[in-house]
Amino acid sequence: MNAQPSPALPQISFRDLTLGYERHPAVHHLNGDVPQGDLLAICGPNGAGKSTLLKGICGALKPLGGRVDLHGLSVHDIAYLPQSAEIDRSFPIHVFDLVSMGLWRRSGLFGGIGRADKRRIEEAISAVGLEGFEARPIGTLSGGQMQRTLFARLLLQNARVILLDEPFTALDTRTTADLIALVHRWHEERRTVLAVLHDFDMVRAAFPQTLLLARTEVAWGPTAQVLTDENLAEARLTSEAWRDDAPSCAA
Repeated sequence: MNAQPSPALPQISFRDLTLGYERHPAVHHLNGDVPQGDLLAICGPNGAGKSTLLKGICGALKPLGGRVDLHGLSVHDIAYLPQSAEIDRSFPIHVFDLVSMGLWRRSGLFGGIGRADKRRIEEAISAVGLEGFEARPIGTLSGGQMQRTLFARLLLQNARVILLDEPFTALDTRTTADLIALVHRWHEERRTVLAVLHDFDMVRAAFPQTLLLARTEVAWGPTAQVLTDENLAEARLTSEAWRDDAPSCAA
């Protein structure tokens, strides 16, 4: 009899996790495990708590109740890409320098960039298809070029856990395909990748696991079993029924 492969150990665990603002929950009493090497889409209606959950994982938002377990990793082992609207593109910096920030955790804010580091930065820029853009100010980049630059920075961070908040919004088809290929490369390297996404067709095509969130878990598991008409309808109803003016969560 052939031995069955052992299940992957959990990389991230939610234990009765409640996240929110001024004690009003945006994510309510979530439980579950994200295995090491998982490629997980987080979907749900607007205001469902998807971005809030990523902020809770990376430590940018403290739980109102419960906890997030990283199983031996620290928040310094996590790379987080926020929504594009949260990134200040008016800052006077060039593509090379922005990508080089991916080395800060290793070299420090004021650490020098040696020859080997410069080669790594150039390789990351090349990997996202931006050769020749090294000296371009980021304020002159298109949306797709800016997102490629940010993915190059993620490459340099070499993190075990990668969090992406709506990483493909308003991108052209080619850029989206190239960046999804990078996500699949991380998955093949057994990194744990969580991405907030709205395009269900993309999720079905590229993400094997999905968490459907409506401030609380609606469904979590293989994508084909989660993104059903019934579950999507339940997520909409749950989100619409949620009262933002409800009493504060006692957690």
